Amino acid sequence: MATHTHSFDTAPSVPPAGYLHGDSSSPQRSSGLQVIRRNGSFSPFDAGKITVAITKAFVAVEGTEATASRRIRDAVESLTHQIVEALSRRAEPGRPIHIEDIQDQVELALMRSGEHKVARAYVLYREERTQERRRRESRTSEPSQPRLHVRLKDGRSEPLDEARLLQDVSAACAGLDGVSADAVMAEVRRNLYDGILLHELGLAQTMAARSLVEQEPNYAYVSARLLLNILREEALSLVLPGAVSSSQSHSDLKYDEYFPEFIRCGIDLELLDKELSNFDLARLAATLKPERDRNFQFLGLQTLYDRYFLHKDGVRFELPQAFFMRVAMGLAMREIDRDARAIEFYELLSSFDFMCSTPTLFNSGTLRPQLSSCFLTTVADNLDGIFKAIKDNALLSKYAGGLGNDWSGVRGLGAHIRGTNGQSQGVVPFLKVANDTAIAVNQGGKRKGAVCGYLETWHIDIEEFLDLRKNTGDDRRRTHDMNTASWIPDLFMERVEEDGAWTLFSPDETPDLHELCGDAFAQRYVLYEEKARRGELKITRTVRAVDLWRRMLTMLFETGHPWITFKDPCNLRSPQQHAGVVHSSNLCTEITLNTNHREIAVCNLGSINLANHVTENGMDETRLKKTVTTAMRMLDNVIDINFYTVPEARYSNLRHRPVGLGIMGYQDALYTLRIPCASQEAVRFADESMELVSFHAISASVDLAAERGRYATFEGSLWSQGILPIDSIDLLQNNRKHTLTVDRSAKLDWAGLRERVKTTGMRNSNTMAIAPTATISNICGVTQSIEPTYQNLFVKSNMSGDFTVVNAALVHDLKKHNLWDEVMVSDLKYFDGALGSIDRVPESLRQLYATSFEIEPAWLIQAAARRQKWIDQAQSLNLYIDQPSGKKLDALYREAWHAGLKTTYYLRSRSATHVEKSTLQRTDGKLNAVSPVAVKACAIDDPTCEACQ
Repeated sequence: MATHTHSFDTAPSVPPAGYLHGDSSSPQRSSGLQVIRRNGSFSPFDAGKITVAITKAFVAVEGTEATASRRIRDAVESLTHQIVEALSRRAEPGRPIHIEDIQDQVELALMRSGEHKVARAYVLYREERTQERRRRESRTSEPSQPRLHVRLKDGRSEPLDEARLLQDVSAACAGLDGVSADAVMAEVRRNLYDGILLHELGLAQTMAARSLVEQEPNYAYVSARLLLNILREEALSLVLPGAVSSSQSHSDLKYDEYFPEFIRCGIDLELLDKELSNFDLARLAATLKPERDRNFQFLGLQTLYDRYFLHKDGVRFELPQAFFMRVAMGLAMREIDRDARAIEFYELLSSFDFMCSTPTLFNSGTLRPQLSSCFLTTVADNLDGIFKAIKDNALLSKYAGGLGNDWSGVRGLGAHIRGTNGQSQGVVPFLKVANDTAIAVNQGGKRKGAVCGYLETWHIDIEEFLDLRKNTGDDRRRTHDMNTASWIPDLFMERVEEDGAWTLFSPDETPDLHELCGDAFAQRYVLYEEKARRGELKITRTVRAVDLWRRMLTMLFETGHPWITFKDPCNLRSPQQHAGVVHSSNLCTEITLNTNHREIAVCNLGSINLANHVTENGMDETRLKKTVTTAMRMLDNVIDINFYTVPEARYSNLRHRPVGLGIMGYQDALYTLRIPCASQEAVRFADESMELVSFHAISASVDLAAERGRYATFEGSLWSQGILPIDSIDLLQNNRKHTLTVDRSAKLDWAGLRERVKTTGMRNSNTMAIAPTATISNICGVTQSIEPTYQNLFVKSNMSGDFTVVNAALVHDLKKHNLWDEVMVSDLKYFDGALGSIDRVPESLRQLYATSFEIEPAWLIQAAARRQKWIDQAQSLNLYIDQPSGKKLDALYREAWHAGLKTTYYLRSRSATHVEKSTLQRTDGKLNAVSPVAVKACAIDDPTCEACQ
């Protein structure tokens, strides 16, 4: 094999774009390692050149005197060592490294070291050299490349058909602005080698497009379309094996032929319900819209591929439109005109106007259709009850349910046990068992099991409960994987505000406290305090309320737990007060349903994609009404079709029939409307959009009641009294000493709807809840839930891998201003994906695209308060705070309480979510020679959030 001496390109005032590799201990020439040059030839690697390259990079920025600086010399030596070591770790035996990958490592090391100006100069120089090479290549013919061969599935080899590769890439780029098939092909060529496997060709194309996403967000669509080619071949190999090509050309896909065979195949493999074969499969196949396969971004399609599509022995045989129709058929199974309803449901799902929750997508149409998202349980105060609750957790988690456990009724540490005449070890040891159960039952490998434990703040074990997520102390009394939440009565917050005392009790001596709320709770609590002062209660302790509150907030900041949730708003505004008590929320703090020892509350979730219902002129109310109406029917169907793993869940769900219709794509809607998140206009939009959803959701439930009958416990509910969510604010206000800071305005005909609710009734006890939508928003390619933009450029990490995320709306606007270039990418990395410090960006854009930590959290609370007035359940509200302090946290959560919020979710602070400054290019392809995890961010959709959506 011929080798060539390669020297760095040099210039007097710009850094070189060289390569490096070699021994990790010293920069010496390595005789065994090779570098692939851009023309396909090979050079022996000489690591010593990296010192020259980095030195010249510093000289380009700081002048020639930089070479005399001891700091610079030490920095160059350290950087050289880091880069050589990194490449040595990633080198594959016998496989050369591409020169571009080596240059990536130089750039990455400069950014990681904080040498932002030097890194920027290096980036600019690389771009200039790239453009120069392109100009040169356009004037001269390219050097001849060695002929590569592809190994087919049967072991034969054939020459690489590069024209076919280009055809595939060009088809994937068709109709997309800002993308180039040539750019993708240039990346593809870097990953080709003689004897490449046939399936690796598709992967090379997909990963090549994926690596360009940070340059142009539309490459996310290109990579998805190329991934679809891989999926198509895989699916057809099992469903229609005769249609699969044995060469480099792709098999033709005709959904009308594939879909009926897919259903039959799924039934034969005992993965799908036999009842699906009784649908008019030809009619359904004819309505599928293959063109919608091209609407996926890479993250969405890869997520479906990894975790949702049906498979046999790892071979996926379910294609996207078949997936949506399978889910729709499962939900339409008990409809009178099941085919028409299946088509209606399919239209909603495949258009991304609405998306069901993850359990519904996993299991609809299967043999065990566990379609519900959330389960809330109350744990009894005896061993049978405790371990039954843990067993129920396991059974519910097995089929993708997210769990909320109420532990407030279990006696505390030191309480008397009559059966043994001993003392209780309290709640904590049992929480440890619940924690380990959630990890052991991991939902079939699709995602981690997840549970949240709730405890009221008067419980004697509350202080130990606050410490559960600490990384220090006795590990037997820690739950490192379990979420925790404080269930806080209003009386405690009043004591905090007046700097009063707070008494802790064991529930075996004060059993009714757990069953009371509002003024009734406050009166009874004071009586128990008097009994404690008289010595009539054995297990009590008095603390300063402010001290307990501060400790709660300190643990929230340090460990992310416990979440702050408010007992009285959840109960006093609950439509089902007559049917029982809301003892806790769920895993993600948006569900507020009553539980007892006979009933495990169940909620069935789905979310409207608000971004699809907004134009520059405002909300498309006609489209929204249609979406909400169909979505409510789908959610109501879940209740009857659902596979219940425990009888208490079935009993509760069929009696009350609660559903939780939420929203996602809220921030995308604001972008369309050109409204900054931190503004009164955004607060007003949160109000008006949620009013529309609420009005049509309640109206749709009334229509379903007229068609199918009221839910069993309607009589006596707030609904039956004509008290709608907007009206229930008065019930909370009557139990508060302060005036709620809640706007009460409304725009729609609530009087007419109120009368319909009273006379016709409701099909569902609860209708709305805003869940995190961590995964389904990825599928739809929109911002999750009601979240502000996390960062404009970062890498999202989830169970499917690491994915470059770029704010496409921002890129579109920056291109209009001729500001989207390599320097802007570099600046965004340096400033953690935020525009605030990039002066050349217009102020209007910096406000519109402000990221979560640039927004004062008070704006998020104001918007949440406006939504809460319309919602009969709650919302998963993450709060972000830059440079947190005890004073800020105290003010923030008091404001949430004063605004009448029912719950809050994660607290995100800058210190826990700092972005590593590194290159994002070529970081995630399995065929790439260099594949580091480029940027680590605290992605909002960690597995604990995903159990809800």
